[in-house]
Amino acid sequence: MPDGTSTTNQLRPKLATILREGYSLAFLRKDATAAVTVAIVALPLSMAIAVASGVGPERGLYTAIVGGFVVSAFSGSRFQIGGPAGAFIVLVAATVARFGVEGLFLTVLMSGLMLTLLGALRLGSLIRHIPHAVTVGFTCGIAVTIGASQLKDLGGLRLIAPEPVPLLPKLAALTSALPSLAPAALALGVSSAALIFVLRRYRPAWPGMLIAVALASAAAAVFQLPAATIGSRFGGLPHELPIPRLPVMNLHLALQLLPTALSFTLLGGIESLLSAKVADGMTGRKHRSNMELIAQGLANVVSALFGGISVTGTIARTATNIRAGGVTPISGMLHSAFLLFFILIAAPLASFVPLAALAGVLVVVSWNMAEKAEFARLLRNWRTAAVLLATFVLTLVRDLTSGIVAGCVLAALFAMLKRPVPEEGDGRPCTRLGPRASGRSHRRR
Repeated sequence: MPDGTSTTNQLRPKLATILREGYSLAFLRKDATAAVTVAIVALPLSMAIAVASGVGPERGLYTAIVGGFVVSAFSGSRFQIGGPAGAFIVLVAATVARFGVEGLFLTVLMSGLMLTLLGALRLGSLIRHIPHAVTVGFTCGIAVTIGASQLKDLGGLRLIAPEPVPLLPKLAALTSALPSLAPAALALGVSSAALIFVLRRYRPAWPGMLIAVALASAAAAVFQLPAATIGSRFGGLPHELPIPRLPVMNLHLALQLLPTALSFTLLGGIESLLSAKVADGMTGRKHRSNMELIAQGLANVVSALFGGISVTGTIARTATNIRAGGVTPISGMLHSAFLLFFILIAAPLASFVPLAALAGVLVVVSWNMAEKAEFARLLRNWRTAAVLLATFVLTLVRDLTSGIVAGCVLAALFAMLKRPVPEEGDGRPCTRLGPRASGRSHRRR
């Protein structure tokens, strides 16, 4: 059976390969079952990520519907599920705060074009060379930042001024707002997070996030708890998708947004290929990295046109798809269709969801995102520890791009210093291949 590694197939979507091989009714049953499961997970998560990113919850659903559909339709992986991701919360929130929603749409559009170009130029394999310590460092940094960004809604805090985006000023502002703590909101948020952890431990097959949000919404409505909801802050969700349109564009704004778009592109490429790699490990398949980047790029372009936020491959939802029995990209396309059905039929129900419950969902996401055991393991070696901490600290106090650049530069310096130097005149190459490395070299040839 083809595994997708053939050079001639690198720019062919997996959906085209599957349809060519033949798609049966048995496959459709498995994909539909998996799609329902993934949609149940994606529904509260997409709204929570959008709210945490500084936009309305409907933006997250638009992203999961149109962006997720395009990712699956053109993906280089059979199992990839695309949509809004927690890793982008910090970048999206900072972009909205500085450039507004229209600036965000243009950034997402530019990032999509860049990702498409990277895939078309067959540069997907270059992203894989980012050092592991750098990946763990910025992932943990993003996780801490996401957790901190949820403290306001988790406790129902009221700030006099807009919440700062940088971590240290944010923590200072939240500390000064502690007298405004709302016990009802805190109880809803903490109990939602606790219930998700408990269900994950004892009933892993149950949709813990949806159950927690539904119970919190029911409790807030029945007992008339004084806690902010989606309806009180954003109004009701729309009953349909918006008409696609180009974001406001001008050359001056595009040049201002270019560094941010590069950050979106870098993070999107890393996240999507990492998710596809996880899917490979769970299924024994091989994804097509260049086609995956093209799919992510096209999805971001379409998301921007429909008023969505950034799209990437999502590890948790992709893993859920595999565990639920999804076998082809059609499961991802159907998951988007089920989310669209929710908007068309049940959108008014979202107005009752407490923001504290969504904050509890993202606290769980940030906890799971942080690779705590791997972080501790990398600290045992001083070189990897230096790269890890440089990336982690700069991601926290500056931004994601600074952290990744610093970590990669430091890792490259260590690699050059560690490389053995031959004695003068001995005629040997600078580096020697050990038995295992030499074997790999011969296999490549």
